[in-house]
Amino acid sequence: MDAELRGALIGCGFFARNHLHAWRDIPGVRLVAVCDKDVAKAHQASADFGVPTAYADAAELFARETLDFVDIVTTMPSHRALVELAARHRVPVIVQKPFAPAWADCLAMVQACRDAGVPLMVHENFRFQAPMLAVQRVLRSGAIGRPTYGHVAFRTAYDIYAGQPYLATEERFILLDVGVHVLDLARCFLGEAETVDCQTQSVRPGLRGEDMATVMLRHVDGAVSVVECSYASRRAPELFPQTLVTIEGTRGSLVLQRDFRLSVLSDGREQTEDTSTPLLSWTAQPWHVAQESVLNTQRHWIDCLRRGVAPDISGEDNLKTYALAEAAYQSAARKTTVRPAR
Repeated sequence: MDAELRGALIGCGFFARNHLHAWRDIPGVRLVAVCDKDVAKAHQASADFGVPTAYADAAELFARETLDFVDIVTTMPSHRALVELAARHRVPVIVQKPFAPAWADCLAMVQACRDAGVPLMVHENFRFQAPMLAVQRVLRSGAIGRPTYGHVAFRTAYDIYAGQPYLATEERFILLDVGVHVLDLARCFLGEAETVDCQTQSVRPGLRGEDMATVMLRHVDGAVSVVECSYASRRAPELFPQTLVTIEGTRGSLVLQRDFRLSVLSDGREQTEDTSTPLLSWTAQPWHVAQESVLNTQRHWIDCLRRGVAPDISGEDNLKTYALAEAAYQSAARKTTVRPAR
């Protein structure tokens, strides 16, 4: 039986409770410390989840604890310093998305972990939602043939600002908040993209950045996809936090509809399945599909750590997703087609 893995979590805010629940549900993993600049939050997380030690300073945490990994669940501007701190202590690290405020920061984090010889994973959890795992399974089976067209859409008017008010002040908003998720799905389903065209909109009054984006990708193998994200779409029914997917191929198509219904047409035969999963003890609608994906993502990390292999959503892999978001911003600003960085 594999030895117990000792972890720490940095950042005890809005989304971190999902990480804490998930760590508690994974056998052979024990959180030994939590950390937050607001030490009251750290102490609350420690008490609620039975984590023995709470810190207000990440440097002190790394100096005092013996860790097999650290989970960074802080806001984007702090990621680089914390990842580089983990790398200096040779501690494998997961970091929440978006990876960083700027491309140079992303490159620096990947290089720091590469130089230290430690794995780095970005918590790109949309890939690990149960419906998206089902889509990947269908694509791998070859049931719809070679994909030729894709549409990935996340559109909602859910009040995301209630839990994360800082989002209203972000200069680069939706493409880095949820756009990286849907762009990553397009990559996952249809392969790498060679060109990007994007239009952005700012609809909600008082926002600093964009709250709608529409992106068209031309993929390396010839497929085309349209990626949409919006926090200003008033629709009935409200589908938050569902992502809808259509993929057409040479043998058929698949459509992930509302409420996680997946329809697959293959050589003229249609099948439909329910890709939803039961609620866990700590999940609740409508967040449950996103909450469970946190557990699935963290299980993937632990499995990769134990096997000594790179995670599917490594820092290096996430550079390709981040490059699409960067290219989308450039395309919207220049009003032209952009090739993403390689």
